[in-house]
Amino acid sequence: QVQLVESGGGLVQAGGSLRLSCAASGRTFSIYGMGWFRQAPGKEREAVARISWSGGTTYYVDSVKGRFTISRDNAKNAVYLQMNSLKPEDMAVYYCAADLGKSYGSWADERRYDYWGQGTQVTVSS
Repeated sequence: QVQLVESGGGLVQAGGSLRLSCAASGRTFSIYGMGWFRQAPGKEREAVARISWSGGTTYYVDSVKGRFTISRDNAKNAVYLQMNSLKPEDMAVYYCAADLGKSYGSWADERRYDYWGQGTQVTVSS
């Protein structure tokens, strides 16, 4: 079992920044990668970014490239999402998820991820 707890969400004006954190505990040695997803009201959950746990390879959805940065701290069993130049369309509940190595076609496929956090709300005012 892996437990994930997100923090860092809040209210920010458009153009501002937030840094989300996700703390992992439990069988963290089994983590292969970590992802951030988000779900806006009335919309399906979408993948935002992913980072491999060992080599640090990163992936981003096109809409956040150049604005968001995913990073990890293996010593702290934590993953972060630095969000800059926030837009109203970034407003959503953000979830982190842990991937234990299942093979699916895309890094953005939710089926790849085995454990999920409870989510943290990001609100962007225009």
